[in-house]
Amino acid sequence: MRKRSWTLGLLGLILVFCYVMMQFLIATMHLGRLVGQMEPQSEAEEPFKHVMLIAQELDNPFWRMVERGASEASASLGMKIDYLGPIRINPDEQTNLLEKSIAAKPDALLVQGIKEPQYDRLISKAMDQGIPVITLDADEPGSRRLTYVGTDNREAGRRMGELVAGAAIGKGRIGVIIGSEQAENQQQRLEGFRAGIANRPGFEIIDIRASNISRIQAAKHTEAMLREHPAIQTLVGFSSLDAAGIVEGAKAAHRDGMLVFGFDDIAATRLGISQGTIKASIVQQPHEIGSVAVELLASHFLGYTLPQQHVIDTYILDTTTLTPVSGSSP
Repeated sequence: MRKRSWTLGLLGLILVFCYVMMQFLIATMHLGRLVGQMEPQSEAEEPFKHVMLIAQELDNPFWRMVERGASEASASLGMKIDYLGPIRINPDEQTNLLEKSIAAKPDALLVQGIKEPQYDRLISKAMDQGIPVITLDADEPGSRRLTYVGTDNREAGRRMGELVAGAAIGKGRIGVIIGSEQAENQQQRLEGFRAGIANRPGFEIIDIRASNISRIQAAKHTEAMLREHPAIQTLVGFSSLDAAGIVEGAKAAHRDGMLVFGFDDIAATRLGISQGTIKASIVQQPHEIGSVAVELLASHFLGYTLPQQHVIDTYILDTTTLTPVSGSSP
């Protein structure tokens, strides 16, 4: 009798254990379903905005710093930056990349203006499809872009003219290297530079050549320019790699004592300033250009009206402002 009672008791315990385990499994499966239902809802509530940034030249230090500023700002503003651009400066490829980017249907586009009718039409196409466009570094005048973020390039050129006129007294015969004959920002800087030296007696531009944003080409054109025009005393570069190339070209032409002025803040320019081979550089702030563009996009997505342009100031880099640690601009 006792043995039978003990057997029944054991069987009861087993049944209770099985029941508890079954309830545990049911509860676990139910919880899993709840989590599975919650996850996509969470993603739907806070999706990131897909923003495509098209550079003038993919690995140019200026544009890499723009990318960095945009990416850092996007991390806290619910956006994701996809960065692309031509391997070498190529306006036609920029146009093709813009067309392909529109087909990818991003939430926004950050592009450099190139002042071409087809480019203008593509910006309008993007806006018609609800894809906001902000121009960086160079504007697209007359287009439907939301706003322009970057340097006032005419003002930067004028500032360069005043800088040269103040530092190159008695050395007013000038050779100029621009990054590109097609780039709107380069033409605007040159226009501003002409205005900056226009009323300064003894200052004139002897020759202008394009480096295609290449340090090697800047060096070659500088050497050729100096051999052809030995009267040149001062050299000015308007894109970030030009000043370093100018120094190399002057050395190859055996022209010591040249006054060299550059644009932007890269390691080679800093080294030249510290060694005395470069007098000064007008510095843009590409990191801020990238971050401000993303911040303005965030404001647009919240329904705010953007200003027609947001100008980022430049500053002068010379021996008085040079620091041991490289700044944020390339």
